[in-house]
Amino acid sequence: GAGMGLPAEVRDRVAAVHRGSALPERLRLYDGWAARYEQVRGRRGNGSAGGPWLSPLTAVSPQDVAALEYRAPHLAAASLAFAFPAPREGARLLDVACGTGLVAREVRSGRAGVNGTGRDGAGVTVPLSPQLHRRGFRCLHGVDGSAGMLEQARSTGLYQELRLCVLGREPLPAPAEHYDAVTVVGALGEGQVPSTVLPELLRVTKPGGFLCLTTRSNPSNLRYKAELEVALGQLEQSGAWQKLLAQEVEYWEKATTEEESTQGTGYISGVVYIYQKCPVPHLEEG
Repeated sequence: GAGMGLPAEVRDRVAAVHRGSALPERLRLYDGWAARYEQVRGRRGNGSAGGPWLSPLTAVSPQDVAALEYRAPHLAAASLAFAFPAPREGARLLDVACGTGLVAREVRSGRAGVNGTGRDGAGVTVPLSPQLHRRGFRCLHGVDGSAGMLEQARSTGLYQELRLCVLGREPLPAPAEHYDAVTVVGALGEGQVPSTVLPELLRVTKPGGFLCLTTRSNPSNLRYKAELEVALGQLEQSGAWQKLLAQEVEYWEKATTEEESTQGTGYISGVVYIYQKCPVPHLEEG
C-alpha cells in the first residue's frame, strides 16, 4: 500500500509536519530536527528522484528526502530556469522558507542526469533546461522561520544573505522591487504559509521578475490549494502578474498513507506555478 515502502520513522516524521498542527509547533519541529542534519550533512545519494537533501516541505533528513523521492525543488528550479532569460549570474533570487538550502543547490548549479519526468515518464511536460547546469543563479538570499534550519542553510555556503522571518506574521526583510526571482517551494500548504502572503511576495519582486511557487495536491491539502488558486487568479485578474505555467505533477513525492495516495499510485501529486510580475518589460528585437 501507499507508504509501505517507507520506513515507519520516515512516515511518522512526515506525518508530524503534514498534519494540521499550528505553525509554532511546526517551527519547533524544524528546530528540533536541525541537529539531525549535522549528523548526515554532506552525504550524497545516487542523485535520483529529487535528490538526497533535506526537503523544506517535510523537514526530515536527507535520507528521508531520498526515500520520499521528493521532486519539488528540482522541478521548481528547472521550471524557473526555463522561464528566466539568460544570463542569470547577476540576478538576485529570494528563497522563501529556504529550509537547509535544497532549492539553492538546484538553482545554483543544477544536477546533470536527473529525470524530472516522474515515475515511468508520467506527469511532467516542463523542459529541463540544460542551462540550469551551465548557468546557475549566483546571488541567493534566503528567509525561514526556523533558526535551526537557517544555521544548516548557512553551512552550505550557497547564500549571500540569510534572515529569520515567519512569513504571514511579519513582512519580508527586503525593500520593494528588490529581487529578480522569488521562490516558495514546499511551504505553501495547510497550516504553513498562508495564501494571503502573495502580495508580499509580489512587493519584493521587480517588475518583470519571476515567482516560482509550489503546493501539494493530496487530499489533506486540497482546501488550501483551492484557496491558493483563487488568490492567484485574483491577482492575475487585477493585472499584478501573468501566469506562465501551472504544471501538475503526478509523482510529487511518495505518499505516507493510502488516503493521501493519488489514485492508488503510492504517490501524492503536486503543482509548479510560474508567474511574471507586471508590467512585463518590452523586449526589443534584434
